Amino acid sequence: MFNTWKPMWVVLLEDGIEFYKRKSDNSPKGMIPLKGSTINSPCQDFGKRMFVFKLTAAKQQDHFFQASYLEERDAWVRDIKKAIQCIDGGQRFARKSTRKSIRLPETINLSALYLSMKDPEKGIKELKLEKDKKVFNHCFTGTAVIDWLVSSNSIRNRKEGLMLASSLLNEGYLQPAGDTSKAAAEGLSDTPFLDLSDAYYYFPDSGFFCEGNSSDDDVVLKEEFRGMIVKQGCLLKQGHRRKNWKVRKFVLREDPAYLHYYDPAGGEDPLGAIHLRGCVVTAVEDMPDSKKYDVENNLFEIITASEVHYYLQAASSAERTEWIKAIQSVARTGK
Repeated sequence: MFNTWKPMWVVLLEDGIEFYKRKSDNSPKGMIPLKGSTINSPCQDFGKRMFVFKLTAAKQQDHFFQASYLEERDAWVRDIKKAIQCIDGGQRFARKSTRKSIRLPETINLSALYLSMKDPEKGIKELKLEKDKKVFNHCFTGTAVIDWLVSSNSIRNRKEGLMLASSLLNEGYLQPAGDTSKAAAEGLSDTPFLDLSDAYYYFPDSGFFCEGNSSDDDVVLKEEFRGMIVKQGCLLKQGHRRKNWKVRKFVLREDPAYLHYYDPAGGEDPLGAIHLRGCVVTAVEDMPDSKKYDVENNLFEIITASEVHYYLQAASSAERTEWIKAIQSVARTGK
């Protein structure tokens, strides 16, 4: 009505979308019925806004939503599409836990498995892959995921691997990259996850980006590397599984809000990225599950909107303060 953008707490129901001014509100500000609705993503109606999708109601009313980051938008679009399909098919939609829907054994810890998969030495290797005149950076194939699960004795056979990988995908530990894997994740295949060499996937916060000629802009076409550099320098970063600390070169960009980290010895491609929109950054005095002499002084912690924790160490107290202030500023204003 007013052509303005406002942050809202959004709830997906089986037959509609409710939106609230605050999460704690008892009554919604409005509701969009999903029956007869269509969804369009990516949406190019707003050239300067990233991660936008459009929901058109049955009465041809357009509603635009902007997510904080690519994976969040794709998850919303995927679930809204499923809800609309259920309404059209006369079924009841409910986003149940993947563990319950596919009877995943309670002994399997998806979070711990995800950390093992991301281990820089023993985990799945992130590659630069090409397909359909596109280059996918920091990703891997579906076949590579199943191969790793087999080699790590996480599964007994590839059929079990498909079930486990589908769980990781549906719970957000893996993200689809490219048309083939995205179509399967949206229910256009027998399984959400594909054990194929041309189906690509990536880890959230891995620094994934796609480049090349494409009419489909639902990938960040180097966009996250165009923002103005706010601050850069070397910091000590905690490694996976809290086993070691390594020096990394960090580059903080204003818009989009990413903190990329690189090998300080050189290399144009980042080793990973921390999405800062909606994050919390604070100084800390010691490390959980870490011995005092392992690391101390000038530590700070970044907790992302998806509740991933990163621990960093600056060279001095003043440097730590500068990094915290810069990250806080970008987290508030960047996309």
